[in-house]
Amino acid sequence: SQPILGELTASQVTPDSIQLEWSVPEGTFDSFTLQYRDAQGQPQVVPVDGGVRTLTVPGLSPSRRYKFNLYGVWGRKRLGPISTDAVTGEGVGDMFVIYGLNCVLSIAAPAPDEEEPSSQPILGELTASNVTPDSIQLEWSVPEGTFDSFTLQYRDAQGQPESLHVDGGARTLTVPGLSPSRRYNFYLYGILGQKRLGPISLDTMTGEGLHQMCPSPLWALDLVASVEELQSKPRLGDLTAPHITPNSVQLEWSVLEGTFDSFTVEYKDAQGQPQVVPVDGGARTVTMA
Repeated sequence: SQPILGELTASQVTPDSIQLEWSVPEGTFDSFTLQYRDAQGQPQVVPVDGGVRTLTVPGLSPSRRYKFNLYGVWGRKRLGPISTDAVTGEGVGDMFVIYGLNCVLSIAAPAPDEEEPSSQPILGELTASNVTPDSIQLEWSVPEGTFDSFTLQYRDAQGQPESLHVDGGARTLTVPGLSPSRRYNFYLYGILGQKRLGPISLDTMTGEGLHQMCPSPLWALDLVASVEELQSKPRLGDLTAPHITPNSVQLEWSVLEGTFDSFTVEYKDAQGQPQVVPVDGGARTVTMA
C-alpha cells in the first residue's frame, strides 16, 4: 500500500541553520526530496535517503523566514508535500527560539496568500484508459481537495518537450498526434495558486493498430511477434540516492528486466541550468559533483 507522510517540524534553529524532522506513519519511501528557496530567492533541492527522518539545512541567513516542502518518493511517484515555516535565530539562545517558534506556529493564522498544509489537495494516480496508434487517453484522480488547473508534460516523437494545460475540474485528457508503437512518459502536475504540486507519472506505449480486424492468417503471427517483442523490452527499476555530501550526490538504479544500450541523467544545476549526463548501459551508479 502507498506510504503516508506525517508532519514536518523544525526541531533545532540557529542563526545559519535549521534542523528538520518528519514522520512516516505508514509504509516506507525510497527517498525524500526537500525543496526551499535560499536568501536570494533561488530554489534549492536536497535529496535524502528513504531511511532518514531528520536533516540539517546549513548556509541560511539570520532572522529570515524559510518555507520548506518535503516530498516522499515511492517508485516513480512523488507524494506530498508536507510543509513548515521556520525563522532562523539571532543567536539569542536556541531553546528560546525553538519554543517561541512552536508557539507562533500553533496559534498564528496562515498568511492570506498561503494555504495551510492540511488544506492542500492531493494528486492520486495517473492511468491510460484508451490507447490507439496515434493517441493516448489519460485519466487521473484527486483523492482530497481541488486544484485550480493541471499541466501535462511529455516529449513528442522528435524528443521536443510538450505541455498541455487542463482546467481544474477535468479528470481526463486525450493526447493526440502521437507516433505508433512508441513509448511515452507523461508527467501531470496540479496547480494551486502559485504552487505546482506533483508530478504523478505514467510510462505507456501507443498501439500498432492490431485491434482492427484482418482476415489474413499472418495477422495472428504478427500479433504474437508484437507481444513477444514488447515483453522482451528492458524495464527500469528504482532510482535512489544512497550517498550525499555537501557538493555531490551518488545515484544508484536497478534494471528489473533486460539490458539498455545507455542511460541519460537529467537535472538542473545550482544556477537552474539543465544538465545532461550520458551513462554506459552496464553502469548502475553515477556520482553527480
